Amino acid sequence: VACSPSTAAAQQTFNFTIGGFVPHGFDGRVDDDTLVEDRDFLVFEMEDFNGAAVGAEWLIPAGEYFELGAGLGFYRRTVPTIYEDFVDEDGTEIDQDLRLRIVPLTATVRVLPLGQSNGVQPYFGVGLAILNWRYSESREFVDFDQDGVIFRDTFVADGNEPGALAFGGIRFAADTFSAGGEIRYHAAEADLPDEFVGSKIDLGGWTYAFTVGVRFGRRGPRVSHTATKHTKHM
Repeated sequence: VACSPSTAAAQQTFNFTIGGFVPHGFDGRVDDDTLVEDRDFLVFEMEDFNGAAVGAEWLIPAGEYFELGAGLGFYRRTVPTIYEDFVDEDGTEIDQDLRLRIVPLTATVRVLPLGQSNGVQPYFGVGLAILNWRYSESREFVDFDQDGVIFRDTFVADGNEPGALAFGGIRFAADTFSAGGEIRYHAAEADLPDEFVGSKIDLGGWTYAFTVGVRFGRRGPRVSHTATKHTKHM
């Protein structure tokens, strides 16, 4: 009869994520959001800002059912647009580019109800984020205070804003690798200077990601015992 009990200690994980970021829609954005105000005279949809998002996170076990995490992400999207009701004197469109970049630095706590020794690991958690952001509007503009004069320029705003985040997902873990999926939500807003038509920009939204992890660190000892029949010799 053979018996092989294993006391597997939780391991650290270096997680990579790739997926997409979906910002708040027009009806869910903060008051006086500049993209909502821009939509009054520019042709674009909020879905145009949906874009790829990547990230990396270091996860450290805190007992069997908790993990602490520190992460970094990246999202950037440029949306070309035109004025809805105005064209240039030669009949060509008046073009403008709207660009949003968000780089979240995160600190998280996650709960694993089935424990870290289980091969199937659903989880959920909360955290704080510092969102390094940059928003710009560039190319052609119409100056309505100067009889519709068209001029070229670039207006830029950036900064770092704190925000809250919540997330949930599932991963399938082996000894050295893991894979799974995750949904993450963060909320934050930032002030804009007077050059923009709105005084705010909403930085919140949803991230849908596929995750791949590399697991490392000490595992608990595996102890094996084999029982054999003792034969007594006379």
